[in-house]
Amino acid sequence: MRMSRQMEQGFWQGAETVPGARLPAPPLVRIEHLVKRYGNHVVLDDVGFDLDSGEVVAIIGPSGSGKSTLLRCVNQLERPDGGCITVGGQRFEGGRDHPRAELDKLRRTVGMVFQSFNLFPHLTVLRNVSIAQERVAGRSRKEADERSMQLLARVGLAEKANQYPSRCSGGQQQRIAIARALALDPQLMLFDEPTSALDPELGLEVLAVMRELAESGMTMIVVTHEMRFAENVSDRVVVMADGKIIETGPSAEVMRNPQAERTNRFLHAVRDR
Repeated sequence: MRMSRQMEQGFWQGAETVPGARLPAPPLVRIEHLVKRYGNHVVLDDVGFDLDSGEVVAIIGPSGSGKSTLLRCVNQLERPDGGCITVGGQRFEGGRDHPRAELDKLRRTVGMVFQSFNLFPHLTVLRNVSIAQERVAGRSRKEADERSMQLLARVGLAEKANQYPSRCSGGQQQRIAIARALALDPQLMLFDEPTSALDPELGLEVLAVMRELAESGMTMIVVTHEMRFAENVSDRVVVMADGKIIETGPSAEVMRNPQAERTNRFLHAVRDR
């Protein structure tokens, strides 16, 4: 059973008085006072939270609340206008450009799975997973293909290695996209509503892979409308509305007994559909 954040903090506060005690590791991700604007429209307004290594955070909330933009800011696909994001010790301040080498290093640390699969249609499944390993990680084709086959087996698709994406279902294509994101051995995985384009049955295939990743200790931030996944798989839920975090806490507490009226209305709307 994973130690809760509160238990861990209490443990280390006590350890501070013990000579030679090991200090706690810093959070893998720290988001501070994040701001993102498009013209006069404020998409993210003073957003911030920490994410420890091995923790799974689910971000929920109504459409247009800034959830996907937040993920894109974490891996610098969108440049924030203010605030700061630190990932694995790399610090990215809003409102300034960062060298390409820093961005490349970040994107080797962070894997991302989008709503759309974004697979290369002219490449086989195996090549879709291998090509970034060769070009970004410098692996030989043999090394990349061996790693790709391991990952395809992990997501249950080793038999599809020589097929093209068009011969795979939507759920299979999303699982291939997950394997591709894992291929560079990221410290952090970002998921942007990965089941939103899938029918419920195919979505379950993808959620099963994500559950396995969470159980294996992968650090994850998941933007989702899958309330059962948010409650049962994530360690913590962050609720966003109108570009702000309106509530956060242990998943079961937030989902079963929300404190903010806006959270309560959102959860009722989702569950009553």
